[in-house]
Amino acid sequence: MAKDRAGIIDTFIKTRAEELRDGVVIDKSAYDDYNVKRGLRNSDGTGVTVGITRIGNVRGYYIENGEPIPAEGELTYRGIDVAELVRGFTADERPGFEETAYLLLFGQLPDARSLEEFRAILAEYRLLPNKFFEDMILAAPSKNIMNKLSRSVLALYSYDDEPETFGRTIEDELDKAIRLIARCPVIVANAFAAKRHYFDNDGLHLRRSRAELGTAENFLNLIRQDGSYTAAEARLLDLCFVLHAEHGGGNNSAFACRVLSSAGTDIYSAIAAAVGSLKGARHGGANERVADMLSMVASDVADWTSEDEVREYLHRVLRKEAGLGDGLIYGMGHAIYTLSDPRAVMLKAMARELAVEKGMREEFDLIESVERLTPSVFQEAGRGSKPLCANVDMYSGFVYRMLGIPRELYTPLFAVARMAGWCAHRVEEAWGNGKIMRPAYKAITKETAYTPLGAR
Repeated sequence: MAKDRAGIIDTFIKTRAEELRDGVVIDKSAYDDYNVKRGLRNSDGTGVTVGITRIGNVRGYYIENGEPIPAEGELTYRGIDVAELVRGFTADERPGFEETAYLLLFGQLPDARSLEEFRAILAEYRLLPNKFFEDMILAAPSKNIMNKLSRSVLALYSYDDEPETFGRTIEDELDKAIRLIARCPVIVANAFAAKRHYFDNDGLHLRRSRAELGTAENFLNLIRQDGSYTAAEARLLDLCFVLHAEHGGGNNSAFACRVLSSAGTDIYSAIAAAVGSLKGARHGGANERVADMLSMVASDVADWTSEDEVREYLHRVLRKEAGLGDGLIYGMGHAIYTLSDPRAVMLKAMARELAVEKGMREEFDLIESVERLTPSVFQEAGRGSKPLCANVDMYSGFVYRMLGIPRELYTPLFAVARMAGWCAHRVEEAWGNGKIMRPAYKAITKETAYTPLGAR
């Protein structure tokens, strides 16, 4: 009987889906007819301005006579060039993520004492609520760690004595933000351990956070059975966290966080929405697509040093004859950056050093060939002549693989870093705007008279 019922449900849904299919698709010409900014993009590809922020800024072009002119990419956090920020903490040979999170949250760089206090608070807040791991992570493991992270963030609401602080005090909201930044890497590491145990038939390996370690060091300590890592590995992961921490209020996940925050909801609901957004293959999940594509390039191209072979393979990718079969070269191009993505430039430089150390220089050179040849391949294939640069995803997956980090952690690591930016945007939206976001959609369905049930 249950099997028959399942068949009835399946047939019902398939039939309704076929009836709905044509009605779901909206002809692209309708957007032009009604002057609707599809994807909140202007006709020239630039983003529609929908808000104001002091947190981060992304520049990849400038406007001259109403036209976007390509320029070298710049990324600033609270007005400070990220490249300058990175040079500052690397010159001192210290990690930079905690300093970056402080800057994004509080709007200024910390002095030595403030940074020490902030790091101590993060260390204290890494401890998850009592029974949280057993009840929320271990009892309901997920194959997808981003899904588990989103549910865990929502679950933290139930462990908060005062979760509804919207509009009360900014101090309470900042305290919750710091807790989320501290707990996110621990949740990800624990969700990974549960996933490996229940779905990959591995043992359940758990390690405790160490108060004296920074975020990057602690994460490597948590996910490795022996807790070991080199200084070079920790520096590179820390750099990844810094470069992924913020990317302006218009990126999809930060915007999702701000949309929910504008409604007056709690911080856990807003941040969980941001996690869900980042999970998408068109956003943070793109780094996994890049990893898959590059793996195919490495497997299918016989001579990695032959530019002709690599070029021909990329043409086959565009023709949907190779790669992921969708005609896309992942890791190339960006919505804003034109001539260069500053994150990719910095990550590439450090990745080259580690590739030599790890004996993976040939693979690094292959990825660099894909980066170098793709723009001309696009032009040869008649796919446009606009500047095309590598984005941060081109090298982030390769870096994680050199660090021995499993693929299923690539996007969660993005979330660990971006938690700082999300929380900063949450606070700014909750206290700096005071108006719910309510954009308009043009309804194009023709008015139809109601048909009585017996006459349908």
